[in-house]
Amino acid sequence: MKKIVLISAVAFVLGGCGIYTKYQRPAVDDVVNRLYTPSNPDDSTSIAMLEWEDLFADERLQALIRTGLRNNTDLNVARLKVAEAEATLQTSRLAYVPSVAFEADGSVKNTNFEQTSTGASAGFSVGWEVDIFGRLTNAKRGAQAALIASESYRQAVQTQLVATIADSYYTLLMLDQQLAISRRTLDTWEENIRTMEALKRAGKTNEAAVLQAKSNRLSVEGSVLTLTRQIAQQQNSLCALLGVTPHTIRRGELAEQSFPEVLHTGVPAQLLSRRPDVRQAEMNLAQAFYNTNAARSEFYPKITLGGTLGWRSAGAAIANPSSWILNAVAGLVQPVFAKGQNKARLRTAQARQEQALLQFRQSLLDAGTEVNNALIQWQTAKERLEIDKRQIVHLRAAVWNTKLLMKHGLTNYLEVLTAQQNLLQAELTEISDKYAEIQGVIHLYHALGGGVE
Repeated sequence: MKKIVLISAVAFVLGGCGIYTKYQRPAVDDVVNRLYTPSNPDDSTSIAMLEWEDLFADERLQALIRTGLRNNTDLNVARLKVAEAEATLQTSRLAYVPSVAFEADGSVKNTNFEQTSTGASAGFSVGWEVDIFGRLTNAKRGAQAALIASESYRQAVQTQLVATIADSYYTLLMLDQQLAISRRTLDTWEENIRTMEALKRAGKTNEAAVLQAKSNRLSVEGSVLTLTRQIAQQQNSLCALLGVTPHTIRRGELAEQSFPEVLHTGVPAQLLSRRPDVRQAEMNLAQAFYNTNAARSEFYPKITLGGTLGWRSAGAAIANPSSWILNAVAGLVQPVFAKGQNKARLRTAQARQEQALLQFRQSLLDAGTEVNNALIQWQTAKERLEIDKRQIVHLRAAVWNTKLLMKHGLTNYLEVLTAQQNLLQAELTEISDKYAEIQGVIHLYHALGGGVE
């Protein structure tokens, strides 16, 4: 009975010292609840719950993403970090198991160069650290937190990779569409120049108008070359991301892409479980917490049990022992004076724990900022697209009307050229805004922690 009371008292004291205390998430509700305003506070549904195959329906894009998940260097390195953390955790678990070693030695002794004696011994030694003061326990818990952190890092790399591949793919589609519009406009300007030269010969316009038309054509021609270069560079960058040699990327068209008309964000608290980078930051905090506990345990004795079982022979043959060796030892090492190293280790661990706490809170703030920015980008792009469509309708009508007025001699061809230039710019802007809308969906999906396995 006295032993039970003594053990309970020791456990209570050690728990009060924080050696065996388990990590608890710090109070962050005041931060989480204000990260962003949910689209529907009563609905926890979020687009982050969709698999990436469901959000990105383009089969060509899906094939690219699968290639990237298989070949990407950063993701493969992250997978190896997980394997490394698993091995570290296995090592910390095996620390509870006694260590066994086989030892053998032999000796030859000659006295005054006359008498020679030989001896040999062999045996097994066993050592075991009794984890009364939590050093091994905190090391194991820290290794478990490190494993979860490394797995969260792998997931963060994977979700970022999926989002980056999708963004690169849609960038290519935007550039393709802008190139098609520019080439079509270039043909129009060629026709305009021929018309202007004919009007000049008929005395209905002057050289200045012809030169203006040629200048506009050269501007569009330069844009075509720039877009061609950007497409080639974008393809090369995407191939590098996929871990393959540069080649032409098979792709669809921007107009074919479809996404949900309404995007549900869910509640902010979901970021704690869905955002892999937030989970990684929290597990870094947990690991720092256990490192602090381990630093505290260094102030307490280290108890080890050991023993040896073997034999000794006065001759050269170990197989014919002359005596057996059997001993058991118990050791206790209590730090008394270590030049302040234990206190320094504890202060260092506590400082790192405070740093990890600040980084965890900052990861939440960064996550909320990304969600808000993605929402604003998506909503603004949708509104701009509506304006672009109406503007293009008006500009097409303006081009038609100015051509009609010129035919009846009520205006000059410079107004037609200006109207066509404005129409080209509006069509290019519409493509950019369409890409910005898609990019907003990608960023929001990623910001909410979408694609987590």
